[in-house]
This record gives sequence, structure tokens and C-alpha cells, in this order.
Amino acid sequence: MEPSTVPNPAIRSPHPSLQPSMQPTPIKSVLDDTALTNTTLTVAGWVRTFRNDRFIALNDGSTIRNLQCVIDQEQVDAAMRARFTTSAAVKCTGVIVESKGSGQRVEMQVIAVEVLGDSDAEKYPIQPKKHSLEFLRENAHLRFRTNTYSAVFRIRHQVSFGIHEYFDQQGYNYFHAPILTASDAEGAGEMFRVSVLDAKSPPLNDAGDVDFREDFFGRESRLTVSGQLQAELAALALGKVYTFGPTFRAENSNTARHLAEFWMIEPECAFMDLHGDMDLAEGLCKHLIARVLKNSMDDLQFLDARLKEEEATKPKEQRSEMGLIDRLKFVLDNPFERITYDDAINILLRSKPFQKGQFQFPVEWGIDLQSEHERYLVEKHFKKPVIVTGYPAKIKAFYMRTNAPGDFGYSDKGKTVAAMDVLFPGIGEIIGGSQREERLDVLEARMKDMNVPAEELWWYLDTRKFGTVPHAGFGLGLERFVLFVTGMGNIRDVIPFPRTPKSAEF
Repeated sequence: MEPSTVPNPAIRSPHPSLQPSMQPTPIKSVLDDTALTNTTLTVAGWVRTFRNDRFIALNDGSTIRNLQCVIDQEQVDAAMRARFTTSAAVKCTGVIVESKGSGQRVEMQVIAVEVLGDSDAEKYPIQPKKHSLEFLRENAHLRFRTNTYSAVFRIRHQVSFGIHEYFDQQGYNYFHAPILTASDAEGAGEMFRVSVLDAKSPPLNDAGDVDFREDFFGRESRLTVSGQLQAELAALALGKVYTFGPTFRAENSNTARHLAEFWMIEPECAFMDLHGDMDLAEGLCKHLIARVLKNSMDDLQFLDARLKEEEATKPKEQRSEMGLIDRLKFVLDNPFERITYDDAINILLRSKPFQKGQFQFPVEWGIDLQSEHERYLVEKHFKKPVIVTGYPAKIKAFYMRTNAPGDFGYSDKGKTVAAMDVLFPGIGEIIGGSQREERLDVLEARMKDMNVPAEELWWYLDTRKFGTVPHAGFGLGLERFVLFVTGMGNIRDVIPFPRTPKSAEF
């Protein structure tokens, strides 16, 4: 029985070619839905390969798998067949039958075929062969058509959707923090200025400085590095909120882990302490991984095989002990170990890599843990994800709660804060968060010590004057998480169009 083609009268289309009955069936449905076998339907996609002058491997982006479309050479002339080049857009109508060959459950016996868009085989840059990731970054407008990147971005969708799903289930309100701001949430000063003033001859004030009173917003404004401070304001009225939007860092770094533009997820919750914050972070990570394992296994299997091939080229001591899917199940199946910064430093000082001088960076109380230290704790010592808390105050942000005797993470070696970092295998820190400092006098003193201007954050301080409560939150970089679940080695390969120093193409 053919699928119904009766149009829905409630759906109006601006053009006849876009009527619901004209829409092709997704290839994923064709391959997975056994009810479609022995039916006649239409599919459309891009040619991956055309072999033996008969077999079109068609892909429409709904799945990493291709549908084999078998044409009748007597019905399709040579001129038409010559147009079935890599990445040409083709529409096929035919009968879905059980495949006679290996590698696919079903295939299409084509009745009619139409080329919707030609692709010049001599000029198309991405051929059906292995290309370097650097080459594909240079062709970022076309790299989505490769198996690797189509898999990555389908998984990115699953993670993004799962974030909204998790926080909605937990009773959080989706909150849109501003992209333009006058405050530096992190206090690092690595922000992009936004201005309409003439850069060559801006207006000056009496002191000879740029007079931002003449600018669009009447003051110096920048792109946000975090929505946290504004999210705290909302949480202290709505109880539970989370942000999910773009953030920007003017950090002149060209490493495989840094971007100038990336997406951040930042929940804030009133009446929550550090332990609740850790529970929320662990729950989010496990929810997202479970979702990807459930909905993206085809893509994961492809990326797992890709990673194994890549690992085989590395020296044995640098190879990961786990494949991609095993690593995801490792995080999902194990409770996260929770330790203090003091514990972490003591473990590292007793470790063989430290004793043998194999760590590149020093280990001593007061340092900010490096990726090599974090990975040792996760992959070698505990062999499970780890949450470290009680970091030295001097290496953490001004808004983190100062620990007192009896607090988890308090140390007699120096002042610490109720910060928490979630560490994952293969990547190190993936989440950073804290219980926020709700005591006005302590917060003001901390801001003074760190040279954070109180007059610029008067509105933030007001929340500590009018009904202050304990509250906590964290930040998760979407790209950092997608990097982990896809096994990719460079963060530029998990965002559609990476923005990095000296690069803002596409």
C-alpha cells in the first residue's frame, strides 16, 4: 500500500512545488521503517557515489547511511547518467525492495530519476576520498556533506535538544541573557568591544580618552563572556533558570580547545548548595550521553571506527585505553568521584608521573590544574569521572563562595572557594561551577581584593541586599561537550563555522 498523499488542508505552502504531498520521504525512514518496504515513494538527496553505471549511493543528511538506488540503464540514457556526479542533487522515485546485495537491508528500484542540481566533478573540492580535517575546515561551507561532519552535527543537535529536555524535566526556566553587556563576568578583560564610533577619530573627553557617552549605548559596551550574572538575577526570583546562547572570548589562542565564539549552558538555582550543584552537573552529563547513545548509534559507530584508525597512528603510550562508545558508557555507568583540591594535589604528588618528572607542568598547592593533571586523576587514578572542589581563591572568580572551617573543600593551606570542576577522560575539565557568594560583606571584600569595580556591578550587589539566599550554578561549553561525545580532536570541528584569531570566514 502506498503512503497517503492526501494533503493536510491546515498546511499552506507558498509555492506549488512545496506542497506536503510533494515532499520526499527521509532516507532514514526508508531504511528503518519496514512498513515502507514494497511501497513506491520518492527520495531526494546528494550523490555520494555512482558505480557500475547503475548504483547511486544517495544521502539526504537524515542518517549517515546511504540508500542504494538502482537505475535501469535502458530507461536512463548515457547523458543523464553522466550527471550523477559526486554531490549532484538527485530525486528518485521507485519501489523499495529487499536488497539482493550485502551492506543494506533495502534498496530502491528506480522508476523515475531527476537531477535537481548538477555538480561539476572537475571543480567540486570534496571528492569521495579521505581529506585532512584542515582541508575540510578551509571548505567549511561544504564539509557538512562528508560522513564525519554530518555525524558530528547530527550529534550536536541531539546534545542541544537534550540540554533543553533535561532542564525542562528539572523544572528550570529557559532564560535569554543579553549578548551585549557592560560588565565582565569573569574579570579577565578578554572581551570584544562593540562600538559605532569612528575608530580613526573617535570623540574624546576632557582627559583625552575615548568618550563613550557619544557611543550607541552611551557607555563602553562589549560582547558577553558569560550570561551567569544576569542569570543569577533571574534565579533569585524564578528559582531555577538556565541560559543557552553564544558567548565570546577575545583570547588570542590558537589551540585545539579554544574558540572566540562558542555556545554556553549556564544553569543557576536558588536555595542550592555546592553538593546540589554537583548533583545537577552529573545528572546533565549522564542525561546527554544516554540520549546520544540511544539516538545516534549509527553516527557513534562511524566516529568510533574513525577514532580507532586515528589512535593506531599514535605512539602506543599516547593511545587512549578506550574507544569512543566505551568512553561514553564509562561516564554513564560510573558515579562521579568527588574530591577536594587538597586531595587532588596530594594524589598528584604521590603519582609515578610526578615522581619520574613526566608531568610537563609543576604540581604544588596553589596551581591551577592542567589538562595532564586532570586526565591523570580521571584515567589513571580513579578510572572514572571526577569532580574537584575547594580550589584556591586566588585562581577562581570573584563570585565564588569563600569556604569556612567545616565546608567541603576548606583547607588550612590557604583560602579556598566552593568551586567545582567536572573532569572527563580524554579532555579534562568539561564543566566549571560553584556555589555563589551570597554574603554581601564577603562579596564586596572579595571584589575589592580582585580589583572588580563595585560601581559597575551595583545591580549584582543589590541582590545580596534584598532577600539574599544560598545559590549555585555552573557553565558547560557546548562545543567542549560535543568534542567529548564525538571523539574529535579539535574544537573547530564541532562548531559549524569556527571563529578563531585571524579567521572569520563564511
